[in-house]
Amino acid sequence: MLARLAIRFGTALAGIAAGILIATAVLSGFSLNATAVLETTLVFWLVHLGVSVLALRVLVREPSIALAGLLAVASTVVSLIIVNLIVSGLTISGLDTYVFATLIIWATTAVGDVIGRRMLRERRAQR
Repeated sequence: MLARLAIRFGTALAGIAAGILIATAVLSGFSLNATAVLETTLVFWLVHLGVSVLALRVLVREPSIALAGLLAVASTVVSLIIVNLIVSGLTISGLDTYVFATLIIWATTAVGDVIGRRMLRERRAQR
């Protein structure tokens, strides 16, 4: 149980950190100083988790794959806005930067989630 949680936690944080670092490297309106990388990753993870749970519990009566994907993108952009307000070392300027940063971070978190699920499946198969 603890190993499963560690795998999910680790892959989620790795996906978020990768997305933030890629957005910093690729987008000129997205800047992050070196000391704020860890803070941004952790705050983003906490805010994203809260927004996602709230959205799924409050807004969704009958979940579907399309609605879950839409909520994932929406919770990513809301989390990005909140993190930009909280973390002093993060600067995001321009609507297009928010859109592309959201897509980058959403994609990397999705990849991290897929990797985490695959690791858990392989772990179950070994037992």
